[in-house]
Amino acid sequence: MDIDQLNWKILTCLQQNARQTNTEIGRKVGVSSPAVSERIKKMEDAGLIEGYRTAVSYFEAGYQLKAIITIRAFMGKLKPFLEKVKTFDEVLNCYRITGNENIVMVVILKNQKHLEKFIDQLIIYGETKTQIVLNEVVRDGAVISINH
Repeated sequence: MDIDQLNWKILTCLQQNARQTNTEIGRKVGVSSPAVSERIKKMEDAGLIEGYRTAVSYFEAGYQLKAIITIRAFMGKLKPFLEKVKTFDEVLNCYRITGNENIVMVVILKNQKHLEKFIDQLIIYGETKTQIVLNEVVRDGAVISINH
């Protein structure tokens, strides 16, 4: 799909606040509400816009810890882990990566005891390393804009 400057501007608006109306977006980018609607629909149909999500404060929901856990899988344990990880409610994101470790996960946990129990479930699959997230400097990545 061709992403012209106007589409980039619309995408930028949606990334900043997907709940704003097409009229509001149209005012910001200089086109009518129906034009915004048509372009959004085309971008959705093309798969450029994958969906709309609700940002949840896991801290406010009782999850006091966010951690990044890497796993260096034991021989023969990577494929079983890749199936098992899909069943863990704690896992926000899981990536298969290159390098010394095979897996990087971002997880949320209620407390240190929860972290300990979670790691106990992982150690049968490989060697783990855990880093506690102290602060989110950038959340959900940079807004994609026409400058990229």
